[in-house]
Amino acid sequence: MSDLYFTLFSFCISFDFFIVFSIFDFKIVSFINQYHYIYSVDFQKFKNMKVFRFIFLLIILPVAFGSCNKRNRFAIDTQKDRVVVKIHRFDRAQINLDTLHLNASMKSLYKNFPEFIPQFCTDILDTNYADTTVVSNLMLKFLRDTTFSKVNRKEMSVFNDISGIESRVSDAFTYIHHYFPTVHLPEVYFYVSGFNRQVILNDKFIGLGTDLYLGNDYSLYQSFTYQYLQYNMRPESVPVDLVSATLFRMFVMNSSQDRLLDNMIFRGKIMYLLSVFMPDEKPENIMGYTPKQWKWCEKYERQIWGSIIDQKYLFSTDVLLIRKFMNEAPFTAPVSQDSPGRLGTWVGWQIVKNYMNNNSKQTIQNLMNQNDAQKILEDSGYRP
Repeated sequence: MSDLYFTLFSFCISFDFFIVFSIFDFKIVSFINQYHYIYSVDFQKFKNMKVFRFIFLLIILPVAFGSCNKRNRFAIDTQKDRVVVKIHRFDRAQINLDTLHLNASMKSLYKNFPEFIPQFCTDILDTNYADTTVVSNLMLKFLRDTTFSKVNRKEMSVFNDISGIESRVSDAFTYIHHYFPTVHLPEVYFYVSGFNRQVILNDKFIGLGTDLYLGNDYSLYQSFTYQYLQYNMRPESVPVDLVSATLFRMFVMNSSQDRLLDNMIFRGKIMYLLSVFMPDEKPENIMGYTPKQWKWCEKYERQIWGSIIDQKYLFSTDVLLIRKFMNEAPFTAPVSQDSPGRLGTWVGWQIVKNYMNNNSKQTIQNLMNQNDAQKILEDSGYRP
């Protein structure tokens, strides 16, 4: 009997079945997709356990495997042809500069990070990297600042071991290379910015300001940034933000109309790629929502869509309206003050997800090459 229970439990875990047991009978209630079939089996009719297991597999596995195949059709083996990401620790080099021998330390910094430091000086220090005297003075001032000395120590502690981050980004980059093999993947750098800037990038690299990922409850964040932005200022957000920045670097919105719909579908495509390339991430983490915000969206999805349609927002080219739907904000003003921000992106993701689920022959490459947002909407059959 224990062997039977183990068999049933294994399949429950694998295929999302809810098993209700009693002394004399049990029911297997399947919630796969939209099926709601209830199978009742009397234990007394199946004294031969081998016969029972055979019938169980015969009934359940075709449905279950069909669901899994649909869900995982873009899955790959990330250990094969793996892209190994090694993050360049410019942040450590900054923080560990020898202020007593600054000239020698700065020469070493320039030598070790020749591609990154010009962009860093321009975007973070707001000066020309060739003016080494000004750059050295700015670095010295930053390192001697009592507030940022504490921040830097915190950063060194939080990001002491980044092997987990490197592994998750390596997985995602392997996916990107698999589906877009001609794309040049960027080098990745960490830096500290004095709470200046979260991301810097060019055609060769992406840099992330790790002092802006020290934890959403980090006390110093309370005094300089809005509360609604603080949730994603945590180390758990780093892999998603790095891969997201990579995808936005790879793709640009190609639409001459620039309607709300075009923006929604483009952002929705990026979210869909993130969900494919980072399959172990929870959807709320990909979206940058709290679990409560995600559940709110699911609960009121029909009303959100109804509001967009009823108010004739979908084909609007009003820049202000589009920003209200797409940009970071405490809520999406045209919908509800109880909503999270960026509902346009969330709805766009649901449309794209429907489109790909309902068009099983569509490839990821075709999705990104399809610039007709209205056709994606129509072919998605999206009707929450």
